[in-house]
Amino acid sequence: MQLRNIKPTDLECLYQFQADPLANEMADFPARDRSAFFEHWQTNILSNADIAAKAIIVDGDIVGSIVLWQSDHQWLLGYWLGREYWGKGFASNALRVFLSEHTQRPIIAEVTEHNFGSIKVLEKNGFKHIGVADDPDSALPLLEFRLN
Repeated sequence: MQLRNIKPTDLECLYQFQADPLANEMADFPARDRSAFFEHWQTNILSNADIAAKAIIVDGDIVGSIVLWQSDHQWLLGYWLGREYWGKGFASNALRVFLSEHTQRPIIAEVTEHNFGSIKVLEKNGFKHIGVADDPDSALPLLEFRLN
């Protein structure tokens, strides 16, 4: 497993991952249509030097992504794996490596209360549950985790 900067040529694969209805339900995050997805990534993420956006690579294939950004003076973490790669330890291992390379703290992550796999990934990497996030856009309760 390795991490590398996300390239524009990776976006098609990442688009397909985020378009998975089961993944959207699990994350309580709606899929973007193709043009909105590419525009978001190219304009807001890849062109912003302050955002760390890494592809998770296993055996030469992209299996997901990890992104760290700052909003309202807080560091926020997000990650997404293709469904076929869930439950294989890739997210836990990738996050461990990512956190060793990115030492900004504290980091906040939010996850739906029914996303047990993602909760386990965060806890394995030292994140502690600190409460329920106040997110009016979320249909489901979001648990908030923090890494100091």
